Amino acid sequence: MSIWIDIGALDDLPLRGSRCVQTPTGKIGVFRTADDRIFAIRNECPHKGGPLTEGIVHGHSVTCPLHNWVISLETGAAQGADEGAVETIPVRVEGTRVLLLRSAIGARVAA
Repeated sequence: MSIWIDIGALDDLPLRGSRCVQTPTGKIGVFRTADDRIFAIRNECPHKGGPLTEGIVHGHSVTCPLHNWVISLETGAAQGADEGAVETIPVRVEGTRVLLLRSAIGARVAA
């Protein structure tokens, strides 16, 4: 059985916005796209570790604020000068709450 951890209200994520969640295994970026889909990925660009939650959300991608690498929110793949990818984290919405898969982020969330 999968265990999901509630990380906050859907309304806390504006359209084309993001939120950073601190977990025991590092920071997770949670993103909401203009078409109201929710994605979660590790909050570090594979190029130089830029904070992706400070980037611009467009389509189903985020652009890193440091060097403009474009990261797919669906796959974690980077579209930059070099190859790279970030880990995607299973996320779902139940009612008005956003949840992350516990096994993907560690034992506890310290939001």
